[in-house]
Amino acid sequence: MAMPRVRQRKTTRGRADLSTYKQAYEDVKAGSSLRTAAEKNGLNHCSLLRYVRKRDATGGDENQEMGYKAHNRVFNQEQERELSKYLIRCADIYFGLTKKDVMKLAYELTVKYNLSRPRTWDNKEMAGEEWFRMFMKRNPELSVRVAQATSLSRATSFNRSNVDSFYDNLATVMERYKFEPQNIYNVDETGITTVQKPDRIVARRGARQVGSVTSAERGTLVTVAFAVNAIGNAIPPFFVFPRVRYQDHFVRDGPIGSAGSANPSGWMQDETFIHFLEHFKKHTNPSSSHKVLLVLDNHYSHIHINALDFCKTNSIVMLSFPPHCSHKLQPLDQSVFGPLKKAINSTCDGWMRSHPGKTMSIYDIPGILATAMPLVLTQSNIEAGFRVTGIVPFNRHLFTELDFAPAFVTDRPNPVNAIEAADGPIQYTNTPEDKTPPQSPSILTCELPEDFSNADLFVEQQTTNIPHTLLLFSPEIVRPLPKAPARKLTNRGRKTRKSTIYTDTPEKEEIRKEHENRLKRTKAKQVKKRLDGGRIKRNATNRNKTHELSSSEEEDCYCLVCMSAYSKSRPREKWIQCTKCKIWAHEECTKGYLSYVCHNCDSE
Repeated sequence: MAMPRVRQRKTTRGRADLSTYKQAYEDVKAGSSLRTAAEKNGLNHCSLLRYVRKRDATGGDENQEMGYKAHNRVFNQEQERELSKYLIRCADIYFGLTKKDVMKLAYELTVKYNLSRPRTWDNKEMAGEEWFRMFMKRNPELSVRVAQATSLSRATSFNRSNVDSFYDNLATVMERYKFEPQNIYNVDETGITTVQKPDRIVARRGARQVGSVTSAERGTLVTVAFAVNAIGNAIPPFFVFPRVRYQDHFVRDGPIGSAGSANPSGWMQDETFIHFLEHFKKHTNPSSSHKVLLVLDNHYSHIHINALDFCKTNSIVMLSFPPHCSHKLQPLDQSVFGPLKKAINSTCDGWMRSHPGKTMSIYDIPGILATAMPLVLTQSNIEAGFRVTGIVPFNRHLFTELDFAPAFVTDRPNPVNAIEAADGPIQYTNTPEDKTPPQSPSILTCELPEDFSNADLFVEQQTTNIPHTLLLFSPEIVRPLPKAPARKLTNRGRKTRKSTIYTDTPEKEEIRKEHENRLKRTKAKQVKKRLDGGRIKRNATNRNKTHELSSSEEEDCYCLVCMSAYSKSRPREKWIQCTKCKIWAHEECTKGYLSYVCHNCDSE
């Protein structure tokens, strides 16, 4: 018979409250016999005898401990509490430790503070499985969880500075236009694929693999744009199909009032977003006396100058979220899109069972969405999204320091301040992103020198000269919390966006200048390429043969599908020729068929 991992108590000895021993001690000193006092207070007379002798030996000190104690504990209760706080802090800043990391850290702490430990810890240089199991049992606030993948941009961009700027802009437009809840809208896009993630099914126990039918190995994505307002209403969805031309029958089975557009990529683009704004205007009826607030993210198609001009002309006020903060600030992300994806998956499962042997196409997605939408886009769900983001009702103090904890890793001084520090101490800016870094735990009874640039070395030297009992037990000394290096000044990459009221004149004109400068650079590159390139070869129907176009032919050549000129082609963009009428078209518009027959010839 194997010995149990945890000994089960069979008696109640050692569990009496310390106040009971104190009362029994007073009875003994009052003249009662030891056995009588023990029986009166429900104590064992031997235990009471030990308590009386302890108090008499210390001159009557009441602070005496009684009961059973663990004789082989590596860390005491206070040390385990500090370790627990450290592990929770690491998880809060999205740098949590795995089970193996915790076991290694426990061993390193015993070495650092010269604590007694089992021999097996030295052999493996980590704590044992039994210690970890009992440590988790003694600290119920901890649990082993599966972490959700979060990008570094989202983890660090959601800081108090960015969030405050959004709420400042929201307060500005609310004060300026006096928006009512029914006039505050949030818009965002999500992708729906023809290959669903199957639901759980009931199957044979012990089976190695359980399958469920999907439409294909890889699905085709259709982008769907939703717009909801703060009182729980939603306008009909807007579909973006991965096709060159859009036909009305694409959304025939979709929700009533649905509209759509098409482009080869299937994603929201500049012109497509204009079509959505027209759809949005049709269902919201904004006017100069009835303005509408539209909050959305900083996608490049949303802040195109044509979209901003349309919003300005049609009394739509556009306010953007800070970059990479929509997972916390966007109502649709908070309470709609998660349940919607689950409902769509379940509906796709039902569709596959109802159409055995048939492949789901992108034209079936509107009908599937028409079934799933009423289950999810309810008034309570939509209102909850605006409430938990602090938009309606307005609440800028909704988020706590725990929500901003992941940004701790990148709390650093600005490069300008770091340069100025060459002549004096570093001055930290008074912004949430650039707080003064918290000092690492130091040694009790020790003070850091004035020059704290080598503070870690100083701490290490001091620990060798004082007893380990005087050290402040802190896992952060052994394993410091992660910290990003100092910022670097760079002009590379895209311009950094921020929460902005894009329909205000200064911001809109700035976007216009950026758009005009971008067009000038693109046109200059095209002219330079045309002057330097001479005759340019493009792939024909046969990949091994090429067709040369002269400069005069370039001016007269237009894509058969999208009607864009050859002179406006992107660098290295391929063209293909119809095998019958010999008219040219973008290879991207024709889906890259080796033997291409245009739609005009195919209809004949």
